[in-house]
Amino acid sequence: MSVASNPAGGSSSEGGPALPRVFSGIQPTADSFHLGNYLGALRQWVAMQDTHDAFYCVVDLHAITIEHDPAVLRRRTKVAAAQLLAMGVDPDRATVFVQSHVPEHAELAWVLGCLTGFGEAGRMTQFKDKSSKQGSAGTSVGLFTYPVLQAADILLYSPEPGPDAPDLRVPVGEDQRQHLELTRTLAGRFNHRFGETFVAPEAFIPKDAAKITDLQEPTAKMSKSASSPQGIVDVLEDPGPMRKKIMRAVTDTGSEVVYDEEKKAGVTNLLRIYSALEGTSVADLEARYAGSGYGQFKKDLAQVVLDTFTPIRERTLRLLDDEERLERLLAHGAGRASAVAERTMEIVRDRVGFVGRGR
Repeated sequence: MSVASNPAGGSSSEGGPALPRVFSGIQPTADSFHLGNYLGALRQWVAMQDTHDAFYCVVDLHAITIEHDPAVLRRRTKVAAAQLLAMGVDPDRATVFVQSHVPEHAELAWVLGCLTGFGEAGRMTQFKDKSSKQGSAGTSVGLFTYPVLQAADILLYSPEPGPDAPDLRVPVGEDQRQHLELTRTLAGRFNHRFGETFVAPEAFIPKDAAKITDLQEPTAKMSKSASSPQGIVDVLEDPGPMRKKIMRAVTDTGSEVVYDEEKKAGVTNLLRIYSALEGTSVADLEARYAGSGYGQFKKDLAQVVLDTFTPIRERTLRLLDDEERLERLLAHGAGRASAVAERTMEIVRDRVGFVGRGR
């Protein structure tokens, strides 16, 4: 399909209506994405670039709400971008960029912050959870206003409102629904006060997104912040440790390879992973391994995981070795994102009442 970029209203097939626009971002807070990231979100990013005007962002501004090492942040940002490209996000079909390369993100966040009530921001569940753990001395204002910056990230790429405006979609999990509702509230509040400017974003759950849990604690989400190293499979992990983690994954009593979330949470999680990576139904996998026990099942699954991630790892390392090419691709993405962001901010500045800058 041939896709033409249209910064004012989204991409479209030649001669067809504008595609719905989608925005999604991911933090560069680890040295590698993990299996849960890949199956829960990133693989769908690749699919969506064919059906949406896609904007995918490495959100490095969000990554500094806690104390960080600048050199580590810089490295992880590049690694995150390289992984997205290595997974199949095509910079000619999707706009791939680094958040801090488009300063309008921070500018719109300030405007929206001035429309956000203190109590409204304080009710955000993630802020309450994190601040209660860190205490007031360890909680930054940036963590408090994090959801407002998220709102700006999304609304900056809003199509122009109107009867033929394409949808603005945001892939979200349950932990981000409250933030998306705040975004919708702020879009409506701005529109009511200053005139129709933003399309209210819609939550979008991509089909085939898999819920992956910790390999050692299969009732808990696979998470860099909560899982043990043995509970996570990293996309960029060496083959040996990757295979061992699958082989040592917690299963359950008995030896039947069957899907049962209550009685066999460990095997169920492995079946989800296998099904998602190979594209085989869980029922077919159950039939394939009937009577064979966990050993062969895990051995085969480990190979499927390696076959999926080894090429991604190799492509990522090649991109990181060619830093000039990676920077060129990110500059290309930032240019495309800026074309939309600058147009949005021109409208916002005018409607808020800022004095225009002379040419």
